[in-house]
Amino acid sequence: MPEETLSKRIGFALTGSFCTFERALKTMEELVKSGNQVTPIFSFHAAGLDTRFGRADDFIRRAEDICGHRVIRTIQDAEPIGPKSMFDILVVAPCTGNTLAKLAASIIDTPVTMAVKSHLRNSRPVVLAVSTNDALGGAAQNIGALLHRRNYYFVPARQDNPEKKPTSVVACFEKIPETISAALEGRQIQPVLL
Repeated sequence: MPEETLSKRIGFALTGSFCTFERALKTMEELVKSGNQVTPIFSFHAAGLDTRFGRADDFIRRAEDICGHRVIRTIQDAEPIGPKSMFDILVVAPCTGNTLAKLAASIIDTPVTMAVKSHLRNSRPVVLAVSTNDALGGAAQNIGALLHRRNYYFVPARQDNPEKKPTSVVACFEKIPETISAALEGRQIQPVLL
């Protein structure tokens, strides 16, 4: 990992793209091993829904074990992020189409959207790792809106199955550390769509 991201305070938020949770936890682990202080944040769905990809309680336990911090999973616990300047950077990985829409419309009704709003009050960077079947469909307008807002940065992404799911896009989780480094310098890495 580039030196610029060492010893950073990173908020790492997961929303309900459950098929990417393993990649998210692996990325958390890499960030911690690189010397960063990582605090996990889960949306209501990420914290409460068991799926074919695993049990919510197991993901919470693993995130807490990796990070050494309790998962932030309520709006009340996410609100102090900005006032207390808790993070240097906030990562939302995976970031679902639902979360993109809420951020684009400034709807703050989950722990993750509150974390982003609270963090942005200090003009600090937010990194979004999009994972949605609708990225090149209805969610495209929300991606476009956030690409043009200050302090939002996107992890490069690619279509995960262009033949069967032509509008589906998943971020390249292995590019999160590089995206963090660039975002801390106020730069969007390119290309955004691989």
